[in-house]
Amino acid sequence: SGGRLVEFEFSGDFDAILETLGETPLPPYIHEKIADPERYQTVYSKHSGSVAAPTAGLHFTPELLSSIEALGVAIVPLTLHVGLGTFRPVKVDRVEDHIMHEEYYALTEASAETINGRLRSGGRVFAVGTTSVRVLETLGDENGQVHAGSGWTNIFIYPGYRFKVVDCLLTNFHLPKSSLLMLVSAFADVRTIQEAYEHAILERYRFFSFGDGMLLV
Repeated sequence: SGGRLVEFEFSGDFDAILETLGETPLPPYIHEKIADPERYQTVYSKHSGSVAAPTAGLHFTPELLSSIEALGVAIVPLTLHVGLGTFRPVKVDRVEDHIMHEEYYALTEASAETINGRLRSGGRVFAVGTTSVRVLETLGDENGQVHAGSGWTNIFIYPGYRFKVVDCLLTNFHLPKSSLLMLVSAFADVRTIQEAYEHAILERYRFFSFGDGMLLV
């Protein structure tokens, strides 16, 4: 898969060492350091572990989240530690031959029950970002129910995939030949995404991490 395993020998608090010596990992298309690393962070993040921000979440502010909740929308937390493989382009001739990277995920019993309760009452699941989609589709069964759990997922979603849980998706505009672009093409359909990207280019939308988003319903 092209991955490497590195083991550190150290004394003291490893997280503190990383905080002192490490730098915020950035996508390869961002060539300058970010003066304030908090700009590359969602307002609701809690757990360390990702090498990239779930960029669809960068559109939200605490005030916007409060307004959404005031409408009766349940905001459900989940965890997915984004891996470096998210930046890796698909280089194989046949999509099915692409080896997807693994990422750690976690969904609590409370979150799963909230989702399932809304689905039972006729509600819809809006996923914020492809990261959320991967967790929910990993933990969803054929009846559309979500099961709590944690572990590692290498789910690869591309056109032809049948979605089990997610009804709507908020996502940014992604790099060509990326697994992320294939996921959104599977969610809408290839032609719809092509037309959306053509419109975005024509209207000079911003792409990638700090760019504009689109809501697929």
